[in-house]
Formats: sequence, structure tokens, C-alpha cells
Amino acid sequence: MRLVFAGTPEVALPALDALIASGKHEVVAVVTRPDAPAGRGRRLVASPVAERAEEAGIEVLKPAKPRDPEFLARLTEIAPDCCPVVAYGALLPKAALEIPAHGWVNLHFSLLPAWRGAAPVQHSLLAGDEMTGASTFQIEEGLDSGPVFGVVTEQVRATDTSGDLLTRLAFAGAGLLEATMDGIENGTLRPVPQSAEGISLAPKITVEDAEIDWTAPALRVDRLVRACTPAPGAWTTFRGERLKVVSARPVADRTDLEPGLLAATKKAVYVGTGSHAVELTWVRPQGKKPMLAADWARGVRIAEGERLGA
Repeated sequence: MRLVFAGTPEVALPALDALIASGKHEVVAVVTRPDAPAGRGRRLVASPVAERAEEAGIEVLKPAKPRDPEFLARLTEIAPDCCPVVAYGALLPKAALEIPAHGWVNLHFSLLPAWRGAAPVQHSLLAGDEMTGASTFQIEEGLDSGPVFGVVTEQVRATDTSGDLLTRLAFAGAGLLEATMDGIENGTLRPVPQSAEGISLAPKITVEDAEIDWTAPALRVDRLVRACTPAPGAWTTFRGERLKVVSARPVADRTDLEPGLLAATKKAVYVGTGSHAVELTWVRPQGKKPMLAADWARGVRIAEGERLGA
């Protein structure tokens, strides 16, 4: 098939690479978000998908909005058979959905209908799911509600961050998306409507959502830290300044600390929660690079009775 791939961030690259290398289909163009300011100089930088496509000599389309008439006209000229999508980052209008003969097929990082929305991996970790996965489905005008072509499952590990889990799903999902394109092309694959039961939503995790509540149980704190790593980053406050918690681990045998209360030894830093303590392993003070929590504690000289958070 003639494919137009839609995607923007690095997590979309394994799928794009797989389709380019498949030899069964031709990626004739990619659709990605416009260049965005990045770095200290805030200069405009192309998305990872745009850079990869340019390296491969593939046409790159960067509409400000997918409803732009110029974009729709060019997509019509290209006449793709199907448009595979991975983390494109913009809603597709009906006019765009109707152009390819086989529609737009999204690779979504959850087992639909669970975790429809922008942050499925983060919400899966927050909920403590033991199993997750990726799904390919036909895009329609509803939010991640279209019929499903196929799924691949992935075990959630006890120490997974959202970055860890998303990386594994990106590579597993790349194979699923390629197989989905094959099945659509040869007519052996038909999408199945999603169940009306088990629907859950996964809206974007904001910076405000990532603030640690030290009155919550240690299990909840651990899940929040892992779900918000690498972005937006779980955080708290210390002496009136923001402190990011890069990594931490529950310590079940330490129950002597009140919520938010700090206790430091030469090699470890503990914080009380609503249940047992957690040990901070890596932190990032405001305006500084990540550092070992024990090094941070020695530098600030934690006084007896000092706390994190409000």
C-alpha cells in the first residue's frame, strides 16, 4: 500500500522505521506537527519524525492544523491507501479521515477500551496495572473509540517508569502496526468494535497533577513518581523551592516518620508518607541537574524536623 505516516515524537520512530524497512509498503509522505522552539535559545526544531523522514528522502507535511485546505489538497493528490498514526498530537477532521481508501489506523499504547486519551501509559502505572499493551484501531471522530484491528500485551514491571514502559511498547507496537498494514492490504484483517465495558480515560498529566501528596500511602507515592518520569516529573517543595523526585522506593520496615518528615543518614534519605516511608534515591533541586539524594541532603544540611511539601 501507499502509506502516509502521521507522528511527531521519538516514540513514533520505531513504527516509522519498521514501515520504511518492511519492503511491503511504500511510505510516500509523513505528517507531523510544525517545528517547535526548543533549548535555551528557543530556536525552532523539527520533530523527530520529520528529521527521520528527511533523512530517508520522504516528503514531510507540517500543517498548522490538519483541517488546513492546503494540507487536505496535498493529501488528496498523494492519494494514500492508508494512513498509520503514532502519537501525531492533533485531532483529525472528517475531511482528512475520508481521504485514504482504508482510513487512518492509530497505534495506541493501551489495551482498548482501557485508557483512552493522551497519557495511557502514565495512567496505567498510576492505577497499578499488572498488564498493559498496545492496540491498533480505525480512527473515527470519537476519542480512541474506533474498532480494533489487533493488540499486543506487555507485563508491567514493579520498577517501570512511564519512559521504560513506553519504550518497550513503542517497539512491540511497531511490529503490531506493520502486521496490521499487511492484514488490511491482503484483506485478512477486519476491525472489531470495542467493548462498551471497561472504558477508562487517560487525560494528559499536568505539572499540578505531579505534585506529591505525602499523606498518601507509600504505594501511591511510588506510582506517581514512576508515572511522571521522565515527564512532567514528580515534585514537592523544600524550604519554599521546588524539588523534583527523580526516583524513590518504598521502605516497608520504616514506619516512624510522619507524612513529609525527612530523615537522612550518610547514605540514605527517607521521607514519611501516609503509610511507611519512601527512600529518595535521585532528586533534582530547582535550577540544578539531577543528583543522588544523599549528596543533596549533605549539601542542604537537613535539620531535625524539616519536611517536604506543604
